[in-house]
Amino acid sequence: MLFDYDRTSADSIFRYAKRLEGKTFLDIRNQYLSHMGIPDAQTLSEDARAKGQLGNFLEEYYFGYKPNGDQAADFRETGVELKQTCIDVRKDGTYTAGERLSVTNISYEEPVEEDFYRSHVWEKIRLILLVHYLRDKSVPRMLYRILYVNLFTPPAADLDVITSDYRKIVRKIIAGKAHELSESDTLYLGACTKGATAEKSLRPQYYGDHVPAKKRNFCLKRQYMDYVLHTYILRDAVPCERVVSDSAALKERSFEEIVMERISGHFGRSDRELCAEYGREYNGNKAQWIDLAYRMLGIRGNHAEEFVKANIVVKAIRLEEDGAMRESMSFPPFRFLDLASQEWEDSDVYAYFSETRFLFVVYRRRGREYVLRSARFWNMPRADLEVTVREGWEAVRRTIREGVRFSVSPNGTISNNLPGKGDNRIIHIRPHAAKSAYRLANGIVRGNVERDANPLPDGQWMTTQSFWINNSYILGEI
Repeated sequence: MLFDYDRTSADSIFRYAKRLEGKTFLDIRNQYLSHMGIPDAQTLSEDARAKGQLGNFLEEYYFGYKPNGDQAADFRETGVELKQTCIDVRKDGTYTAGERLSVTNISYEEPVEEDFYRSHVWEKIRLILLVHYLRDKSVPRMLYRILYVNLFTPPAADLDVITSDYRKIVRKIIAGKAHELSESDTLYLGACTKGATAEKSLRPQYYGDHVPAKKRNFCLKRQYMDYVLHTYILRDAVPCERVVSDSAALKERSFEEIVMERISGHFGRSDRELCAEYGREYNGNKAQWIDLAYRMLGIRGNHAEEFVKANIVVKAIRLEEDGAMRESMSFPPFRFLDLASQEWEDSDVYAYFSETRFLFVVYRRRGREYVLRSARFWNMPRADLEVTVREGWEAVRRTIREGVRFSVSPNGTISNNLPGKGDNRIIHIRPHAAKSAYRLANGIVRGNVERDANPLPDGQWMTTQSFWINNSYILGEI
């Protein structure tokens, strides 16, 4: 029967919620209509166009209470907080967390609570009723199906990191620098903007000079939610090793300090010496220098649990003897149709650089070897992302939307009018495939089009591209 649960019992709430598994949101709507004696012809706000409306739908039509902006837990009698989140299906058929989990808003109208365990964040995550539904954009949202319902509390080791993240965010807010917050500043708990409306959500800060800042929410980051999905819900996670096995160490030093201490103890050692120390074959391939970084951290494979949860990407940077950096840094490939249809704050590029943190491990050539010189955590400065990278991304998108123009030289080389490396201080695009491939309107076909190219909006096909960070910019940052 609908609403037959006890709000004062977490077990009762959970047992009742488990009945959601297998139901679509349309099923829930129809159940509510039947229970209330409302004719099917009468509609509710079930189109759920707005983000979060599916969550509000559950609150009112399944749990029987009106949605509100109260900072306390939804079921305050037990401390249970209802959170719904989506699962996406990858091309290979596996599941992945579709988004970050918004926890609660960051208020710019009052002082922020400095003690994590007295904060609204802790109220909201201490016992989460986590509802996972399958997001299938080919069907109306009301047909999305709920797959899993579980009670979840972040484990103690994760809470040590989350409390550290909270302190870092709060310190920046109190310093009057909320406008400088970036989701990639932290590991598991982030300060996220509110999607495409973020630019229109500027509010004066409570602290400092009251500089306007984008409205933000505390959130559990998407990569952390992906780890939760695979480890605690699906139980199919790839085995990971912890960098810090003793969580007590995190009460004395930050995770970043521990990582840097382990790597800095190897400064001045050559890659050959490090390979010999860690029993790794010296083969000179690109993976070698990244593998060595993990070995220095005590990780035998390339799956550090904290890095997976925090979306930290290890990048090995090799400098020449004169200090020059010869290579730019590549990032995941993109599809032209996807890029052309995106707006900046919903774009893959914005998401990647605003959510990803990097561990740069720097080697410098000495004769036939590379010597470990330095390491640092880095994330894209918000000013660079919001201005220069955005300009570069928009220039690429504009050219793709308007139609890429191709020309063929007498020797058969195909060139195009997409922006080049010299057109932006930070980013450029270049081919990501091993071999070029084209299918042009003039009938020219080159290479393996299906494997190495993807379609443009005008129907032509071009070699798959990816964004690269200019080597000069990286060199300046390190």
